[in-house]
Amino acid sequence: MSEKMEAVATSEAPAALGAYSQAVKANGFVFVSGQLGIDPATGELAGESAAEQAAQALKNIKHILDTAGTGIEHVCRATIYLKNVEDFKDVDAVYAQAFIGPVKPARVAFGNNMIPKGALVEIDAIAVL
Repeated sequence: MSEKMEAVATSEAPAALGAYSQAVKANGFVFVSGQLGIDPATGELAGESAAEQAAQALKNIKHILDTAGTGIEHVCRATIYLKNVEDFKDVDAVYAQAFIGPVKPARVAFGNNMIPKGALVEIDAIAVL
């Protein structure tokens, strides 16, 4: 009754920092692991601001979803983790530029998180195939 799970990986997004997949396809969904604002070409955070890092994290999500056979317009749920909740407005502005379709993803965002590599933001997503 259930479909087989399949790992999704692309060199267009940073490699996983630990024992997890960039994303997993299962039962008509793609579950994208939390993405930091790491530029896959350099392995470094793409900027010092939360907005710059969010823009790169969203690009990483887009590349992973493209590899999975879907797209960012098919994201139905996202979570934004902020180191500083005061960055919410700037990150939300960048996020709004990425999700321009008529149906915005359901979302939660919260701050005061300790994020790996000293990042200011991390974003995960769930999309439909």
